[in-house]
Amino acid sequence: MLVGAQLRRLREARGITREDAGEAIRASHSKISRLELGRTGFKQRDVADLLTLYGVTGEAERATLLSLAEQANQPGWWHAYGDVVPDWFEAYLGLEQAACVIRTYEVQFVPGLLQTADYTRAVIRFGRGDAPDVDVERRTDLRMRRQRLLHQPGAPKLWTVIDEAALRRLIGGPETMRAQIEHLIEIAQLPNVTIQIMSFNAGGHAGAAGPVTILRFPEGELTDVVYLEQLAGALYLDKPADVERYWHVMNRMVIEAERPDATVEILRRILKEI
Repeated sequence: MLVGAQLRRLREARGITREDAGEAIRASHSKISRLELGRTGFKQRDVADLLTLYGVTGEAERATLLSLAEQANQPGWWHAYGDVVPDWFEAYLGLEQAACVIRTYEVQFVPGLLQTADYTRAVIRFGRGDAPDVDVERRTDLRMRRQRLLHQPGAPKLWTVIDEAALRRLIGGPETMRAQIEHLIEIAQLPNVTIQIMSFNAGGHAGAAGPVTILRFPEGELTDVVYLEQLAGALYLDKPADVERYWHVMNRMVIEAERPDATVEILRRILKEI
C-alpha cells in the first residue's frame, strides 16, 4: 500500500495518466490502479520502468522504493493466520510492522498492542459471541504475536491516548480487568511506550469522532497513513490534507488528556476501585 501510494503521487505529480503508465510497463491502466492500491505484487522491472517514467533518477530514492517493493512481495508472519484475518485488516498488520511511530486513540477498548490474553479473549467474544473456541484462540494468539514488535530491537514508538471509559468498562469481569490495568502499569514503563488517559473531567474533546490510528514510517519518501477501523472494513487515508487533519486532532488530544507522568497514578487509582 505504501509503495503503491508513493507511485501514485509520483505519477500524478508528473501529470501522467494511468493509461500512459500502463503502456510504459506493457500493462493495462487497471493494473496500474491495482498496483497503486497495493492489491497486487510488484515486479522489480515494472517499478524501475515507472520510476524512470516519473523522472525519479536519484540513486538513493530509486533504491529505497525498489527495496520496499521487493519487501512488499514477501509474505509476512501474519499470513499464517489467514483463516482469521480479513483482507482489509491484513494490510494494517503489514503497516503496523513497518511503522516507526504508532499514535492511537481508543474510546471503548484498551488498544490491541496493550491487551492481555484474557482481555483479548473477552473482547473477541464480545464481538463474535458465536465464534468457536479454536477461532477465539487463533485470534488471541495473533494479537499476542503482534505485541512482540514493542519489545524487539528498533521497536516503534507507541503513543496512545485511552479514554477513561475503556479502563472502567469491565470487559471480561473484575479479575480480567484488574490484570489488564496491572499490565498497563507495567508496560507504561517501557521507554518506547507513552500512555495518556483522557479523563472524564476533560468533558468534550478532540477525539469525539472515535478511535483513530496514525502510522509513521522510517523512510522519508513514504507518507503517514491514517487507519480508521469500522465494523466490517477499514479506511486507509494517505492524502496529505486528510493526514494533517488527523494529526491536528491527535495533537489536541495529547494536550487535553492527563499528562503521561500522571498515568501510573491514575491507573493505580482505577485498579483500587475495580
